[in-house]
Amino acid sequence: MSFNTQSSDTPEAALQRVVHFFEHLKPTDVARMAELYTADAQFKDPFNEVQGLAEIEHIFVHMFEALDAPRFVITTQVLQGTQCFVTWDFLFAMARIDGGTTQTIRGATHFVLREEAGLWRVAVHRDYWDAAEELYEKLPVVGGLMRWLKKRANS
Repeated sequence: MSFNTQSSDTPEAALQRVVHFFEHLKPTDVARMAELYTADAQFKDPFNEVQGLAEIEHIFVHMFEALDAPRFVITTQVLQGTQCFVTWDFLFAMARIDGGTTQTIRGATHFVLREEAGLWRVAVHRDYWDAAEELYEKLPVVGGLMRWLKKRANS
């Protein structure tokens, strides 16, 4: 997909580019993140906090190296000014989790857009998801401990 770089770009169009990008993301697409992100973009999730396009690209390269068939399904989109919020399902497989069956992590992302040279890009990308519930509880050894801790905390 070639992105529109005309001066009539809008935050709405930028959000649609970002949604399309993540819903169709393949390993070869990571090198095209500069079309969507500012060079100094910030990224934060439960495991990472980085700044700069190269660092963000590294996170997604690692995702494709560590996981089998990772993909995003965007379920909700909200845009207000330059603030975007999307909810998503992240589907993937890992041999050590349930023998490689597809897993789902549900989360949300807050994007802040910034206009540069007539093109709206992501300046801030912040992912929100519960690593304990969505990931650790599914791991063979750690999962039992996490479920026990959760049960103790709720009793």
